[in-house]
Amino acid sequence: MRTQVVIVGAGPAGLTLAHLLHRQGIDCLVLEARAREHIETRVRAGVLEHPTVDLLDEIGLAGRLRVEGMTHHGIRLRFDHAMHRIDFADLTGAAITVYAQQELVKDLVAARLADGQPILFDVDDVRLDGVDTDRPRVRFRHDGRERTVDCDVIAGCDGFHGISRASIPAGVLTVHERVYPFAWLGILAQTRPSCDELVYARHPDGFALHSMRGPEVTRQYLQVPAGTDLADWPDERIWTGLRRRLGHGDGLDLEEGPIFDKSLAPMRSFVVEPMRYGRLFLLGDAAHIVPATGAKGLNLAVADARVLSYGLGHHYATGRWDELDRYTERCLRRVWQVQQFSWWMTAILHRIGGTQPFDERLRAAELDRVVSSRAAATTLAENYVGLPFATGWAWRG
Repeated sequence: MRTQVVIVGAGPAGLTLAHLLHRQGIDCLVLEARAREHIETRVRAGVLEHPTVDLLDEIGLAGRLRVEGMTHHGIRLRFDHAMHRIDFADLTGAAITVYAQQELVKDLVAARLADGQPILFDVDDVRLDGVDTDRPRVRFRHDGRERTVDCDVIAGCDGFHGISRASIPAGVLTVHERVYPFAWLGILAQTRPSCDELVYARHPDGFALHSMRGPEVTRQYLQVPAGTDLADWPDERIWTGLRRRLGHGDGLDLEEGPIFDKSLAPMRSFVVEPMRYGRLFLLGDAAHIVPATGAKGLNLAVADARVLSYGLGHHYATGRWDELDRYTERCLRRVWQVQQFSWWMTAILHRIGGTQPFDERLRAAELDRVVSSRAAATTLAENYVGLPFATGWAWRG
């Protein structure tokens, strides 16, 4: 088998990259370890930045998103028994869209297959060979058969635990990491949202978030210690914690209902540099993880795909590698800005054990400034709705 680009992983990064390349006439093969049903039902975050939605619009993939997605023009911050609104429309002229990641993946898969472009599901035993040469090769098993595909470039879009980053020799990558001493306990519940926008709550018991996945389904989170056992959190305890932290009676009047999904999400910040080794380029969670507080993981993955598609378009149009040589630099500028914002949001909203009362008062003062200063609120709003992308999505030479 032979193609120009092999994309390892059919998540938002890999599928977006595949569409951007196809629109430029660049051949690619997408390999996915899981079944199609799995990636289209796997529950993930669902806040899309304004630039992400604009890109999906531009490449013709926002049809269902525009109909079923929920446009939010602000968020609410709750602390000290009071609710405060950050008005994105007033501060930035932009908005976010709440649209579950698995729904976006469904759209991307369906569009690629409708274009007659290849995705291989249930692929296993993937091995990357020759990534430091000009003849990289990917070996894998599919339908019980050993297969090999030669290519020019490999895009590693297979997540934090995937084979792509693990295929880079020790000592090549510099790892930057911070592991937080708490996690998010997330639920999906069959209840109507109690607010028309996301509510972020700071409380002495810990952080809470009220979000939604539609008019009849809510997505809600509680801060819990790292290593928490879900068995210790029966439904009644979860609802009690949410009511207390979100201010039942003087905040949100939460509607309780059946909880049909529970999960624990560890919180970490993680970046590797560079995001490239030879002909292997890392995208999305393979290269960086952000705390979920800022709702940035999916959007960073799409931004990486945009930068790489531009570099590949330039390469195949001119034969030059200079734009691809700038891939890490361009991506990491945005990655580190997003890391800073996500760390800041995490720090001011969570209860962090082991810190001094002085530090807690500083965090409270910072949060108070956000809701009392237009300049501070604008900084939050600009970051939340999404920083501008580094380049045009495609090479237009």
